[in-house]
Amino acid sequence: MFVTAIPAGILVDRIGPTPLLAVGSIGLVLATFMTSLCQKYYQFFLAQAVLLGLSMGFITIPSMSTVTKHFTTNRGIASGFTVAGSSLGGVIWPIMLNQLLNKNGTSFASTVRIVGYVMVPLGLLATVLVRPPKQEKLVKSSDIEARPNATEVTKKKVDLSIIRKPVFLFVLAGATVFNLAMFTPFFFVTSYAISLGHSASFAFYLLAALSGASFFGRIGLGGVADKYGPFNLLSVAAILSAMIAFCWTAAASKTGLIIYCLAYGFISGACLSLELQCVTAIATPETHGTVMGLAFGGMSITGLIGNPIAGALVPVGWLAMSMFAGATLLVGAVLVVLSRLSLSRQLRVKV
Repeated sequence: MFVTAIPAGILVDRIGPTPLLAVGSIGLVLATFMTSLCQKYYQFFLAQAVLLGLSMGFITIPSMSTVTKHFTTNRGIASGFTVAGSSLGGVIWPIMLNQLLNKNGTSFASTVRIVGYVMVPLGLLATVLVRPPKQEKLVKSSDIEARPNATEVTKKKVDLSIIRKPVFLFVLAGATVFNLAMFTPFFFVTSYAISLGHSASFAFYLLAALSGASFFGRIGLGGVADKYGPFNLLSVAAILSAMIAFCWTAAASKTGLIIYCLAYGFISGACLSLELQCVTAIATPETHGTVMGLAFGGMSITGLIGNPIAGALVPVGWLAMSMFAGATLLVGAVLVVLSRLSLSRQLRVKV
């Protein structure tokens, strides 16, 4: 998903979101239905990890970058609503799957096909409704060939000048390191709860609680960032997420686990929304897709290796995983703070 964001981000600035969303939606639905037919591990890997992951990159970046181009003010809350969609899905899908698999006794294959059928209209709606601003003209090669003497028509070039800006490099490094551990609780909180003796059904709802809290974090702090500055808010949120991650093993009871999931879900969701606000705040509207693609591309390696590292720590103990998550998030937070200070060393300035 993240590595596909690089070409998707560059392409959306050149040809617009519609072709990318169409390709991504078709790939997403196809991967889901293929998953329902899988019997062996390599089949799951090809359908779920490779095809679905690649397809998601062509949906995520065009959607988010197109929305930011429509707003010069209130961009934070608009971006928050866009990114919050995945959190809403994170609430609905676990509950839906739990009801079908564990309560109704629906087979795995039939459950996954139901998921695929639900995705069809959603992908169609996204492809039809996501449109770039009217004033943004996408230039086609055929137009240039038909009007070779028209000096006002020029090919769009890929603008990568932002990679020379220290503030972008710092926030990119911070987001990349942050992504090494940001999703660790999302992947392992269910296993942790079951290891403490809680039921599988309760563990399912913890994932829904994480995603639900993330939904409100992405929207709520996104709106606050419009007033106080995305870099200021991201610096605070990143530090808080590290502090909460360090407290993971202190949550053992049902109440403690729910509070932990709500707290971490809210603040980590805000971090993802604010990261995107920061990179678009220092870019031109014409390059929003490109900078988002670069940001997600930087996260691709750490996103790939972070959870396996955390999983390897399970035999050592859940405390080791908690320390890994907290320490990694703290390093990412320091890099984010450096990006904020590279813009201004005055603490009360809106940046």
